[in-house]
Amino acid sequence: MGSIAIKVKKQAEKAILQGHPWVFETSITKESKPGKTGDVAIIFDSRRNQVMAIGLYDASSQIRIRVLHVGGPAKLDFQFFQAKFSEAKSRRMTLLQTDTTAYRLIYGENDGLSGLIIDVYNDVAVVKIYSGIWYDYLDTIIKILSKDQGVNTVVLRLNRLLQQEEGPYQNGDIIYGSLDNEEVVFKEHGLSFKANVIKGHKTGYFLDHRHNRLKVRYLSKGKDVLDVFSYAGGFSVNAIAGGAKRVVSLDISAQALEIAKANVALNFDKVKHSIMASDAFEGMAKLMEEKKLFDLIIVDPPSFAKSEGQIAGAIRSYKKLIRAAVPLLRPSGTLLMASCSSRISAEDYFLLVKEELKVMGKKYEVIHTSTHGADHPEGIPELTYLKSIYLVVD
Repeated sequence: MGSIAIKVKKQAEKAILQGHPWVFETSITKESKPGKTGDVAIIFDSRRNQVMAIGLYDASSQIRIRVLHVGGPAKLDFQFFQAKFSEAKSRRMTLLQTDTTAYRLIYGENDGLSGLIIDVYNDVAVVKIYSGIWYDYLDTIIKILSKDQGVNTVVLRLNRLLQQEEGPYQNGDIIYGSLDNEEVVFKEHGLSFKANVIKGHKTGYFLDHRHNRLKVRYLSKGKDVLDVFSYAGGFSVNAIAGGAKRVVSLDISAQALEIAKANVALNFDKVKHSIMASDAFEGMAKLMEEKKLFDLIIVDPPSFAKSEGQIAGAIRSYKKLIRAAVPLLRPSGTLLMASCSSRISAEDYFLLVKEELKVMGKKYEVIHTSTHGADHPEGIPELTYLKSIYLVVD
């Protein structure tokens, strides 16, 4: 890898100094030479011609530079990355003191390492990269994980664009150590779950809702619970652990529901847990026809708005979900509505839910709201996505 001197527009300089790590191709005004992916980009300010930031150059992306350091010169060596990893882990110490063995160690831009995600399941680390800039640093990452983090196996996952390119690795490659079983059993607040670290969604499991799953555990005693978009049953298992009378897991994916059943079986022998393989709206309509009512309903849909143009459609879908779920609630039942779209702010989403309940003529009390957990620190808006609102509805 080489290095390249860069100058950028004033607006981009301002954004960098304010902490945003992305420099787009259109913001670059001068390059000392044609850059290659993985080159160290040294950004000079326009006023004094002094080093203001250091990043990595991505020749194949509109995000041309991912800034890793702001404020004078820096060397992107082992010690630099080791310090980043140490800082990230220190932010998660409260979580790591619980009976939990799976967590997000590095959350990309929000931990100062743009385009890099690392989730740890016991002693297995899953490294997911969103840019080819990280290929040259994998040896350094492996060394830090094995030396400082107690990791014995490292699995590499690639985002969709990298999977389509010809590169040095394939998605799911084991780049350090060995793996006896691609399904890793881990602990989350004392409960056991499986993560398929080779083929599973994301890095194998959705770790981001951990704090909400624990909250559901506390809310479930003696209740009938419906878990909509249940996927691998994280909320369902926690509801059972909290003493729910009955739990229904509803998801369109029969394969995901089999994982949910397996996760229930990891923790309990005989419980009243049933699954519904159905579209969420069709499934809730069927439950309504059967006159099934619930004391607690969790609605955790996928991201409906992955682009600006999808926001209006997402809002319609959220409202439709509220209208489908609320009639299934018993009086004074609890509704948990979650969203994982960064395109819609927490403030706007919470207001949307409350306003739709008012339109329906429902009285409600907000009992809790939440955003990101400890291992998904909030930072740039593009990576600030998760929000949940809990309401008692009459």
